[in-house]
Amino acid sequence: MDDTAPVDCPICSKPVKPQHINPHLDSGCESFIVDATENAPKRVLSFFTPGPKRVASVSSKTTAPPTAPTPSPFTQPPPQTQHVDRSISPTGTKRSLDATNGDPPSPKRTKLSALQKAAPLPERMRPRSLDDVVGQEELVGPNGVIRSMIASGNIPSMILWGGPGTGKTTIARLIAKASNYRFVEIVSTSSGVGEVKKLFAEALGELNLTGRRTIIFCDEIHRFSKTQQDVFLGPIEAGQVTLIGATTENPSFKVVAALMSRCRPFHLERLTESEIRDILERALASESAVKEHISPLIDDEFLSHLALRADGDARQALTLLSLSLSLSTSPQTTSDSLRASLTKASLYDRSGDQHYDSISALHKSIRGSDPDATLYYLSRMLQSGEDPLYISRRLIVVASEDVGLADPSMLSLAVSAHQAVERVGMPEAGINIAHCAVALALANKSTRVYRGLHAAMAALKEPGVANLPVPVHLRNAPTRLMKEMGVGKGYKYNPDFKDGRVKQEYLPEQLRGRTFLDERDLGVKADPDLARDEGEIFDGESAGTHSPWKKKLPAAA
Repeated sequence: MDDTAPVDCPICSKPVKPQHINPHLDSGCESFIVDATENAPKRVLSFFTPGPKRVASVSSKTTAPPTAPTPSPFTQPPPQTQHVDRSISPTGTKRSLDATNGDPPSPKRTKLSALQKAAPLPERMRPRSLDDVVGQEELVGPNGVIRSMIASGNIPSMILWGGPGTGKTTIARLIAKASNYRFVEIVSTSSGVGEVKKLFAEALGELNLTGRRTIIFCDEIHRFSKTQQDVFLGPIEAGQVTLIGATTENPSFKVVAALMSRCRPFHLERLTESEIRDILERALASESAVKEHISPLIDDEFLSHLALRADGDARQALTLLSLSLSLSTSPQTTSDSLRASLTKASLYDRSGDQHYDSISALHKSIRGSDPDATLYYLSRMLQSGEDPLYISRRLIVVASEDVGLADPSMLSLAVSAHQAVERVGMPEAGINIAHCAVALALANKSTRVYRGLHAAMAALKEPGVANLPVPVHLRNAPTRLMKEMGVGKGYKYNPDFKDGRVKQEYLPEQLRGRTFLDERDLGVKADPDLARDEGEIFDGESAGTHSPWKKKLPAAA
C-alpha cells in the first residue's frame, strides 16, 4: 500500500496520511487532515474505514463537517428498513426493543415476521397502542394513572397484579413503546441472578452513553426467590433501571417488603363479559378479513357464550375463539357439539388467592347462616381439586369459633366428618363434608368462647399481666415440704360442697373482678340495610339468645 495515500480516520472519517494517524488522534482529530483540494494521491480503503453506524460518532471537538465515508469492503451495507408493529419474544426470554418504535434488532426481523405469521390468535390480537386496550380504564384510560405517568416522562417502578389475561404484559410493552425507555423482557422461571446483573450493567452503560433509561419487565416476578428479588433493590433505588413486574399472586404475600416499598402496585381488574365480547368481535372481524369463510355457527350468541366461559380472561376467550374457528369447518359440527367441545374446567390455584378466597367465602357463608352459599363454595372447591381434609379441618374450627356454646354437639359432628373423610375418601366423602357444613350453617351461633379467648389473650399483652403469681391456694403441692410451706392451703374442693358452690377467688389479686366471657352469644349491632329487606326484620333484642332472624308477621285483617 502506498504510504502517501491517505486513509479515513476511524473516529472522524476524515482523510489522514497513514504516518500521521496517531498524531491526528492525539490532537482530538483536529490536525494532520489532508486537504481535499490538494493534488493528493487517491485515498485507499483500510480496516480503519468505519461502517455506516460509525459516521454518527464524530468527536464533539470536530468543528468542520465530516467528509462522506467511502464504503469499506470490510463492512456490510445497512439493511433496508422494515417496519414491524411490535416485538414478540418467541421463547419468553429477554428481548431488547427500541422503545421509540417497537422494532427489534435488524438481524431478527425476518424471523420475527415469520413468527408473527405463526403466532396464535391471542398474540396477534395484542393492542398496538394504549387506545386499543379494552378495560383497565382507571390505569390506561384517557384519564388513567399510567397515561399520566407516560405524559410526564417519568415511569416509576411498578408491580402489575392481576389474573391471567387481564393485560399485564401488553400494558408493560405499551408503556415502553409510548415512552423513550429501552425495554428488556425477562421471565423469572428462566432468568438467574447473573443474567439480571448483566442487564443492570447494560442499562447503566446505556444511561451513561445515551441518557436513555431502561425498563426491565419481569413476568411472573413472584416466582423469584427472596434473594433474587433483593438483587433489584439497589439498581431501582439508584435509578439505574425501572422495574415493571407482573404477577398473578397477591404481591403483599409474594413480593418482599423491601421491593414493594420501591414499587407502586397496580391491580388489574378482571375483564367484564361485555369487555370480553368487544375483544372477541374485534378478533372475529380481523379473522374474517383473512379467511375465505367463517362458519355461521360463530354468531353473536356464540360470542356471548365464549365471553361468559372466559371468566374475565381475554387470552382464554381468544383461544376458545381460535379453537371454535378450527372446529366449525367440519360439516358434522353442530352448535351443541361445538359448545360441548369447549368445556373449560374452573381455574383454581391451591396455593394462591383462589385457595384463600374460597375457604374464606365458605367460612363466612356458614357464619352468615346461608346454606345455599355454603354448598356453592363447598362444591366449587371440591370440584376444583381442593384437599377435602383441609376443608374438614376448617369446619372443626368453625364449630367452635362460630357455633360454640349455642350447639356444642357441632364440634363432635365436625370431628366425625374429618374422620369420615380419612376413612371413606373422595368423592363419597364429599357428602359427609356437605352434611357437616350445612348443619353448621343452620345451627344457632355463639361467639362467646371465641371472643372470651381473644379478650384473655389481649389482657396478657398488658404490662405485668402475663406473669402474675398464681394464688397460693390454687398452686399444686405434690411434696410434704411444699405442703408445710402452705402451698395449696385454704383451697375448697367444690365437689364436697352443696351444688359445688363455694366462695373462692381464682384470678390473681390484680385481676379480681375482671371478666373475659360475657353473657351475650352474639353482638348487639343492628344492620340498617336489613330494614330494606322485604319479608324479614331484624330483632335486635333477640341477639344473645338464639338466631336474631324472625319472619315478619302478616298485617292483621
